[in-house]
Amino acid sequence: MTEQQRFTPKQLGIVFTIAAVQFVNILDFVMVMPLGPDFAKSLGISEAQVGTVAAGYTAAAGLSGFLGSFFLDRFDRRKALAVSLAGLALGTALGGLAQGMATLIAARVVAGFFGGPATSLSFSIVSDAIPTTMRGRAIGIVMGAFSVASVVGVPLGLYLAELSGWRAPFFAVAGLGALINVAAIALLPPMREHLDARHRPVSLKELLGNSTVLLSFTMTACVMAAGFSVIPNISAYLQMNLSFPRDHLKYAYMFGGVASFFATQYGGRFVDRFGSFRVGTAGAASVIAVVAAMYVPAWQEWPVGLVYAFFMAFMLANGVRNVSYNTLASKVPAPQVRARFQSLQSAVQHGASALAAVAAAQVLGRAPRPDGQGQRLTHMDWVAMGSITLTLIIPVLLFVVERRVKAQAAKALQAPTSGARSPA
Repeated sequence: MTEQQRFTPKQLGIVFTIAAVQFVNILDFVMVMPLGPDFAKSLGISEAQVGTVAAGYTAAAGLSGFLGSFFLDRFDRRKALAVSLAGLALGTALGGLAQGMATLIAARVVAGFFGGPATSLSFSIVSDAIPTTMRGRAIGIVMGAFSVASVVGVPLGLYLAELSGWRAPFFAVAGLGALINVAAIALLPPMREHLDARHRPVSLKELLGNSTVLLSFTMTACVMAAGFSVIPNISAYLQMNLSFPRDHLKYAYMFGGVASFFATQYGGRFVDRFGSFRVGTAGAASVIAVVAAMYVPAWQEWPVGLVYAFFMAFMLANGVRNVSYNTLASKVPAPQVRARFQSLQSAVQHGASALAAVAAAQVLGRAPRPDGQGQRLTHMDWVAMGSITLTLIIPVLLFVVERRVKAQAAKALQAPTSGARSPA
């Protein structure tokens, strides 16, 4: 590895600070799904409707992402991130005070409204600070926050819920978010280079008129819809259909998080070396294999060890696929429209996730288990087939977008230096 390929101490500090921000942001989102059966029982909510609670967050994040596209590029990214994290912490704390379905969804809407911009600003900051030749590793480190949230955060949240009830994890994550916000303000430098007068302003219409941007958003929508038609229902499915013990759930997320961590770290390195299309296609193929094996057959009970193995495989495959598409998407926009692009991408991510979660909740139902031991989720195989269909589209989009990004980079090298850059 040459000197040019190493992170500077400043770059490394920015990447790890953003990883910490994403840790609390992601933890706030992912902990709700495994806690679903707990708060469903406490608040009188059907387990089949847990996806609707998750959809409240994602729908609000999608709306705020769209609104943020109009103004986020006008501010210092560090200050905008601080406001977003403060709102996220408030919304999470309100979740711990929920008294029913309506108030819980309202709290998740508040958290999502601020969590969406926090994500888009985080990726914008990393893209501003890290050149494209090392972007895969940087994105991999930031996405490793998801893995750490699964390895450490979710198991601790589930354990805390066992000790003190399902409300306790909400308050704990809110407090952690406030602390990380203070640390981010202290450690991140001002991020104002995108405000340089040399950059030509780009309108929203001009950005959305770029076909590469639209293809990138389509790729994002397919990835997120494929994932979140399944993900919000994993906890309930494992317990209700596969007879997976509730007290093993935290270990499943821990081991799955370890698999995801290695997937994002090594996946990011492979993307820098082999490109997003090759690595992302391998990830998509693996996702299809695992989803087909877990959800399509009408099996009602699995050995605990087999559930662990498939859950880890699912997390690993998702990690490889996601780091591939995120790295590629980060290379699409020019600096002056990076937060706008990321905000719109966040809107697409969360909008597609919300639609997929709600659609899956409408398809799923409950019925008595054949053995008479409680209830099971029905029609999970239908949801899985929809997820597989969307995943089949992803490699095609990866190929087209990567080819266009390479052509765009080659054109930029040949063009004389000026402030008039392509909007993407």
